Amino acid sequence: MSITSITASAESRMNKSIESLKTNLSKIRTGRAHAGILDHVSVDYYGSLVPISQVANVSVVDARTLSVQPWEKNMAGPIDKAIRESDLGLNPITLGESIRVPMPALTEERRRDLTKVVRAEGEDAKVAIRNLRRDSNDTLKKLLKDKEISEDDDRRAQDVIQKMTDKYVGEIDKIISEKEAEIMKV
Repeated sequence: MSITSITASAESRMNKSIESLKTNLSKIRTGRAHAGILDHVSVDYYGSLVPISQVANVSVVDARTLSVQPWEKNMAGPIDKAIRESDLGLNPITLGESIRVPMPALTEERRRDLTKVVRAEGEDAKVAIRNLRRDSNDTLKKLLKDKEISEDDDRRAQDVIQKMTDKYVGEIDKIISEKEAEIMKV
């Protein structure tokens, strides 16, 4: 294994951690309606659980309302039930074949709670990044011990990995502060 492949692997895995953080944060409700909020809600579709997006069209009606239009008439009930039972705290309204999902306004206390959740997600992502740094450095130490690389190469590679770690931790901080600002905005 070469130094380039170790750093490339570390960077790729750190990128995946950032993407995972963004995905997790997109599930946290801000008070504005967006179609992605229902992405992780699964519906019972003829005995198997599938995401809502595979059985209905989810669209934004206005800043506080989503519209869910099932592709099959008989799916309105199961979709309504799945949204109610999700951890989102939403209360859908079924109007014949379509479903309206109003977004309740967030209270100040709920906003503070959500910022704590956002910070916890950010800290988890930072821990993942640091673990990747540790794994890469361990691999470098093993190469040094087996005399496959020199001490100078080891030090340079560790510096590169540390700079990469700092860059991604900074990116996480930026993403977290943006999400907190979005949540706290009334």
